[in-house]
Amino acid sequence: MIIPIRCFTCGKVIGNKYHTYIDLINKDFSPCQALDKMQLDKYCCRRMILTHVDLVDKLLNYNQS
Repeated sequence: MIIPIRCFTCGKVIGNKYHTYIDLINKDFSPCQALDKMQLDKYCCRRMILTHVDLVDKLLNYNQS
């Protein structure tokens, strides 16, 4: 849903990096290059960005009002 503010394992702030990652992917960077450019070196932080699924747009279709 919403990317966590901090990495679950090491506690590094990663919540502000997801939109940068998406912008870099849209500019034809590979996921590895994008994460390297954002200086996410630890595999735990890389995992948090790579495995995130953005469901907010899909959940808005189920508005009950």
